Amino acid sequence: MVALSVKKNLLILVLVGILAGFVPGYVKGQSVADIVTQDFFNGIINQADASCAGKNFYTRAGFLDALNSYNQFGNLGSADDSKREIAAFFAHVTHETGHFCYIEEINGASQDYCDETNTQYPCNPNKKYFGRGPLQLTWNYNYGAAGTSIGIDLLNSPETVATDVTVSFKTALWFWMTNVRPVVSQGFGATIRAINGAIECNGGNSGAVQARVQYYTQYCNQLGVAPGDNLTC
Repeated sequence: MVALSVKKNLLILVLVGILAGFVPGYVKGQSVADIVTQDFFNGIINQADASCAGKNFYTRAGFLDALNSYNQFGNLGSADDSKREIAAFFAHVTHETGHFCYIEEINGASQDYCDETNTQYPCNPNKKYFGRGPLQLTWNYNYGAAGTSIGIDLLNSPETVATDVTVSFKTALWFWMTNVRPVVSQGFGATIRAINGAIECNGGNSGAVQARVQYYTQYCNQLGVAPGDNLTC
């Protein structure tokens, strides 16, 4: 009887937590999956040309599988804050991949993304660390750290980010939770700075900044939430 009572109380606590938005992966009674519906996802990827490699790679299921490893994503202080984070993430993904068109950086193989001063994650001379995945993960130190978090040796197999959709989304969520989540509350402009600020902010590429903002405000409208202040950088 005691065991049954404990189980009943735990169930009540979980249900109350979900309704209050305190359970990881839930947004005030709604799970992230409830917000990132198939229609929402299709609204992005359907804008990619049929010939795009990403068209047959990126899936909502892959995103949700990856979310299991980073279930604090989309779970902020309020329902509106949580929806803004989701809108911001997919705005950047839309911009980085061209509506899920690109899996790999255009002409990425010709670029050198090896930081030889980073001894914690030394480059494999036979591998390339150009942009791959939803947020176009780059540099050996990012592949190394993301791989450590995920549990895969991405330093020696960076191409996995372009062949396994769940791993691909996991790298994006790792980067987001590590580098972007800490500044989300400062406004969308701060997320741009965290992702590509050195190149785009302070007049570096105002067109790219405006494109990101446009996607963000569009997704905020779709999710029924105000975009907030400080949208640009």
